Amino acid sequence: MMRNKPPFRADHVGSILRTAPLRDAREKFYAGRLGAAELTEIENAEIRKIVKKQEEIGLESITDGEFRRSWWHMDFLGGIDGVEVIEADQGIQFAGVQTKAKAPRIMGKLGSKRHPHIDHFRFLNAITTKTAKQSIPSPSMLHYRGGRKSINMGVYPTMDEFYHDLGQAYKQAIGGFYDAGCRYIQIDDCSFAYLCDPKQREMLAARGDDPAKQGDIYVGMINAALEGRAADLCATMHVCRGNFRSTFISSGGYEPIADLMFNKLNIDGYFLEWDNDRSGGFEPLRFLPKGKTVILGLVTSKTGELEKRDDILRRVDEAAKYAPLDQLCLSPQCGFASTEEGNTLAEEQQWDKLRLVIDVSKEVWGK
Repeated sequence: MMRNKPPFRADHVGSILRTAPLRDAREKFYAGRLGAAELTEIENAEIRKIVKKQEEIGLESITDGEFRRSWWHMDFLGGIDGVEVIEADQGIQFAGVQTKAKAPRIMGKLGSKRHPHIDHFRFLNAITTKTAKQSIPSPSMLHYRGGRKSINMGVYPTMDEFYHDLGQAYKQAIGGFYDAGCRYIQIDDCSFAYLCDPKQREMLAARGDDPAKQGDIYVGMINAALEGRAADLCATMHVCRGNFRSTFISSGGYEPIADLMFNKLNIDGYFLEWDNDRSGGFEPLRFLPKGKTVILGLVTSKTGELEKRDDILRRVDEAAKYAPLDQLCLSPQCGFASTEEGNTLAEEQQWDKLRLVIDVSKEVWGK
């Protein structure tokens, strides 16, 4: 049966390819030829267009496409008290390509009494009659890439203090989104998928972190951030293997972290990627407890070729061997533009993929 609350049978991770007027405006802004107020006006206009488009094709969860962000995570992290985004020696290394050279550094005590993205949500919530969804990067993303070296020792002499304050900063931010009307929040996380990749685990160990314990530490932070949340706030998590210009970082199925993720995280639903062989099989779904939902990411956001309806139906059937069909939903595997550069597909191909998700979901779960 269909669902009238999030996560929805046909859902999406949230980021959308930046439109031509928005790309042009941001280029002018970076070059100093457009002011901040003028950029905001253009962002507002373009967000209104994509909100209308999402509603027209039949989506129930509506996002602003992350149109005000350069990155899926860096902009939000830079809005946390005590965090500065600085020029780095190099970008994040994906398969054959690097991002822009930016990195967050913890320079002061962490907090988030009024995160600037709350105003972004207020705008979105005011222009849609559907469920406005807010995506935020997981607190783990402030630690995973840089580790201990990214944290000022004078501010946080111990990691326990850092993890505690980071969880509380996120709790403050999530409370602010709720007070602004948010009832559907999505925590975007790469760390759990990275912990499935032997190369990433080797990297953690080499720098002094224990990959066998790091997942539990991140679970503790996320649970602290969500502690005491209102019953009507749906919290989901997108577990990503990396998404930049249609490339990736990690590989490996969810088996190493499935039990931890499904049964220790106080999360309502999980957007999981199963769009290629790197993602492994559906067997980890056997750990899914009653009352939780997995949104199957079976439609790739990395290429424009449209999946075949029958293939998607077959894979839903396969997944349903390991978890009840009523606990499953459908979505693209990731967003279409985790950074403002976007993936290598056309805007109309993006909308075709979202339409496919909606059409197949109606066929599986009813209208």
